[in-house]
Amino acid sequence: MSGFKVIALLKRRADITRDAFIRYYENYHAPLILSQFPSITAYRRNFADFTAAFESDAAPFDFDVVTEIEFGDRAGYDAMLARHADPAVAAMIAADEDQFLDRAFTRMFVVETRANDLEENSL
Repeated sequence: MSGFKVIALLKRRADITRDAFIRYYENYHAPLILSQFPSITAYRRNFADFTAAFESDAAPFDFDVVTEIEFGDRAGYDAMLARHADPAVAAMIAADEDQFLDRAFTRMFVVETRANDLEENSL
């Protein structure tokens, strides 16, 4: 695995529309995160569209976006954690998240990524 990756599953507040959620995340929260954590090398937001879900009898979804946060290495991730441990930074991030997220549903975890390049390895 090259680099270091974290996934966040995030849920919008119930009183906010999907469009308002996406606008806030893109226009306010993403720039804030990138300004506070310079060790992030990639920051992707994958907004779920549950109207096209594959299984109609699947358990209810408890997230609205899958966010991918990448770092060059573990040290970059550790630098982000250290900065987030600053009470002023943590309070600023939490206050912003309260504007659009239901923070009770937030889940973040480290992943090990593996991929197949299908163009180079035709079936």
